[in-house]
Amino acid sequence: MKLTQLQVSEKNRYQNCLTWSNLQIASVVSDVFGKSAQAIIKSILDKPEDKPNIEQLVHKRMKHKVQELENATEGELTPEQAEKIRVIKAHYDALAICKEDLEQMIRELGREYQEQVKLIQTVPGFKEELSALRIISEIGANMTVFDSAGKLCSWAGLVPANNESAGKKYSTRISKGGRYLKPFLVQIANAVVKSEKYPEFRNKYLKLKKRRRHRKAIIAICRRLLVAIYQVLLKQENYNPVLQGLTEIRNPDKTMSVKDAIRFAQQHGFNVS
Repeated sequence: MKLTQLQVSEKNRYQNCLTWSNLQIASVVSDVFGKSAQAIIKSILDKPEDKPNIEQLVHKRMKHKVQELENATEGELTPEQAEKIRVIKAHYDALAICKEDLEQMIRELGREYQEQVKLIQTVPGFKEELSALRIISEIGANMTVFDSAGKLCSWAGLVPANNESAGKKYSTRISKGGRYLKPFLVQIANAVVKSEKYPEFRNKYLKLKKRRRHRKAIIAICRRLLVAIYQVLLKQENYNPVLQGLTEIRNPDKTMSVKDAIRFAQQHGFNVS
């Protein structure tokens, strides 16, 4: 995560140098580190006195933006800014190499957990292998060390602290813990609730957000994600969205009416006609 943050910082500095020199390439392309943008910038750095031949440098899919790019490169790059850009780019590339090497090392260390990785990848938001390995590095692969999913959530700092006196609750803040795990789960949860592919999480989030606001609703989704991971690792079964939804039934022994069953299915994203 730190390497990624450093890369983002260098990317921002790089863009700041371009803006300072009135090179508004970012206003035309989506990524100044893309092939076409880098080819243009390299041409400017190599021959600052000459105007770059945009049409020859850009990818064929960007030919329709040639005029815009020509207007965006009307600025003047000073020798000081040019050198600064070179240093920033070199550091960015070095960070990218370090990141690739580290990711490869993590994959090699995680080979013995391939079965558990595949199980975690079935949980929404954890499709990437490195995301699944990151979870295993934090909570392990053996869930029998935790008495219950609730104990795991408590250990991760995703359970409200018990602050009561004389039957009065004074706080609903979550407990401390999960210094690395909690921020990662929050990042995943924010992505999951934006996707309509996972109605069991999105609908619950929208429902909680109305009365508990975003932060508490996201923590609740983090808990659900962690419980789902706990279940797939404990039972050695792929994630099942239907079973995830059934956990909302307070009394599983109670018989549901047809009307209640239809309402329940609709709340979890199913179309019932």
